[in-house]
Amino acid sequence: LDDERHQLHASETIEYVNNSPNTLHFIWFHLWPNAYRDGKTALSKQMRQDDDLTLFFSKYKDRGWIDSLQFEINGEPARMELDMKNPDICRVFLDKPLQTGERITISTPFRVQIPKGIFSRLGHLDQAYQITQWYPKPAVYDKDGWHQMPYLGQGEFYSEFGSFDVHITLPENYVVGATGDLVNGEKELAWLDRKVENTKAIIDSVDYYDLSFPASSSATKTLHYHQEKVHDFAWFADKRYHVLKGEVELPESGRKVTTWAMFTNNEADLWANSIEYLNDATYFYSKWVGEYPYNHV
Repeated sequence: LDDERHQLHASETIEYVNNSPNTLHFIWFHLWPNAYRDGKTALSKQMRQDDDLTLFFSKYKDRGWIDSLQFEINGEPARMELDMKNPDICRVFLDKPLQTGERITISTPFRVQIPKGIFSRLGHLDQAYQITQWYPKPAVYDKDGWHQMPYLGQGEFYSEFGSFDVHITLPENYVVGATGDLVNGEKELAWLDRKVENTKAIIDSVDYYDLSFPASSSATKTLHYHQEKVHDFAWFADKRYHVLKGEVELPESGRKVTTWAMFTNNEADLWANSIEYLNDATYFYSKWVGEYPYNHV
């Protein structure tokens, strides 16, 4: 994370398995940060239909995109082609057909210019970051074929499930909330526990109006997250976050889940009892709908 230019410098490696009964000759990818590129995207058109002209009339410095893509398949360069109508969709051509049951490795570097966080879910407000729908993501191929689609700020997302292994490097005084479990994260968890104790001590006396950002640490840290059987990976980072932490025992299995709340000064009064809300929500959804399968909320 470059928190001066508000950019992500990244790379990804995907193991893609053809679980369909059909032979694949290409794979559609979502490049959803490009939805924020200009006023001509599907997102902008949808916002205009909803009488929201913020993206249509946005300044260049507030927009976002993804670039620096160089797809490779099994280590060999692959041809990429942007969709004619939607810059947030591309097609990656396979050097040879992918038969049923076969797997390939797809990799690419990429850079994301994070848009100002006033348009939709991906964005930043100064040095507060909401990083969602941020990486090149394969579209779903099912019994009805490919489901490549432009990003819209409505509804949810039809995405493939998989296992995610993500490393995030950023200045060490950022508090991060992310999908999955920290791997070898004892030092970071101990630091968060100290944040929790401090939050409990001051939550009734924080300055509601102070939303200033401390300077970023010159030293960085790399956090390693892992999660299986999810269809996305999102993360949030802010140097100002207060932190609360709790635990809930699930009603059927008795398994324990850790609950977290991270918030800034101006919402401290709303989040003072948030662990109770998180615990109740996790408990009763697990009781009435289906057990929560992960270790953190």
